[in-house]
Parts: sequence; C-alpha cells; structure tokens
Amino acid sequence: MLIDRNWSRQDILDWLGELATQGTRALIGLDLSPAFPFHDEGAYFPGWEASPPDGPSLWKLVDELSAGDPHLAATGFVNHPDARRHFRQRGDCGDLFPAGRGRFRVCEHGQEAMRLSPYSCFNLVGASQVGKSSLTGMRVLHRLRGRVPLWPFDPVPERGPVLVEIYTALAARLAGMRKGISKIRDAATLDALLAAFGAEPHGPLSRTDDHATDAILSAAWLRIAAGRHELWSPAALTPELARTEGWTFGVP
Repeated sequence: MLIDRNWSRQDILDWLGELATQGTRALIGLDLSPAFPFHDEGAYFPGWEASPPDGPSLWKLVDELSAGDPHLAATGFVNHPDARRHFRQRGDCGDLFPAGRGRFRVCEHGQEAMRLSPYSCFNLVGASQVGKSSLTGMRVLHRLRGRVPLWPFDPVPERGPVLVEIYTALAARLAGMRKGISKIRDAATLDALLAAFGAEPHGPLSRTDDHATDAILSAAWLRIAAGRHELWSPAALTPELARTEGWTFGVP
C-alpha cells in the first residue's frame, strides 16, 4: 500500500508527476494552505515590493528564495528579511504579524462557520500549525505547475489528476465524529467512520496513527464528494479568490 512506506516531498512530487504523465484520473487532497491571505489586505505581504499578485507567482517566489534548502524545505523564504516580518516563528514574531491569531483567508472564515478550528498559515508555531507544510507544499506546487492542476487556481481538467486543498477534520466531522475529538487512533473508530461514507473496512496497516487514518478517511470522503457539483462552486468563491487565496474543498 502507498501508505505503508516513508515518503519524502520529492517522492510525492515524482509520484504526482507520473500520474500526470500517465493521464491517470484522480482527485488528490492536500492538507495544507496553497496560499496566504490576500483579500483582507489586498496583498499577501503588504509593504513588500516583491509581494506576488497571485498563487502561482507566490509559489515561484517561495521556491526561488528557498532554492538552497534541501528536501524542498522553505527556511530561506521565512528567513528573508522582508518575508519574516509577517510570520510568527519560535522565538521570533515578525512586527507585521497582527495581534491575536493572525490573518485568515476567506475560506478559513468559512471553516470557522462550520465549527472547525483553522490556524493562520502565517503562524509557524505549535503542533496544530499548517504554515510550514503550506510553504513546502508551495514549492511542490511550483514544480508541478503546468502538469497537475490545482482547483480553483486552475480549471478542473477533463482527464488526468487534479489537486484540491482539504481539511482532514472536515471529513471526520461529516462522517459523524463529534466536536472535541480531533484524531482517529484506533481501527474500530476508523472503520465506523468509513462506513458513513459507504466504504469497506480498511485493510491491515503497519501502524494505526492519525496520519494514516486522516489519509484513509479523507480519500473515502473525496470519492463520494467528487460528484457533488455544489462543492465545485462555493457561493463565496470569487474569481479574485480563485486566483489569489484558493479555497478549501468542501467549504460552502
């Protein structure tokens, strides 16, 4: 099974590229933010002349400023003197990181309306932060540009794979997991939630941890959610947001 191996970021990049080469039809969820907030301030990085105008330009900038980092890490970007001002890092909170929880994308406000608990992707501190994985994901997205589309930055193709941003807790909530429990760590709970999506019990795993269970349950949800046309046309998704901030699949 794909889940029973150790994957590097480069491995994932290569695997996605191969799906595109083969024209494999697949809906692939990425549990990360593909862009930073833009709508609230009219820019990702207000006051920085190099602030990109859209998602693909952002991915390119992150990749270029992190070119010296191995394993597609993004230390070079967050340490850049202009970029670091916007981030909260361990022992270093930038002077442009606002008081409180930080800036949020429009779709993240939609996540809150669904009683989920998003974190600002400008926050790089804490076990629940998604900023670091989002930055490294942007490097992967840049290298996949033109080969694997990412909705809603790109239109959904008629063939081949397509990427969407997901929030794994959303799949768990839709399957019936009650608020207050965030992770699945046992086989019986996983199978009960899979049944809510009409899926068979999962196969044997070398380990049952929340990373594996998140992936399996999210895949089961995507299988049935892919055909729900309203999820591809959220009411609050504007052309500007599709170009700059993106959207979390499943948020209305």
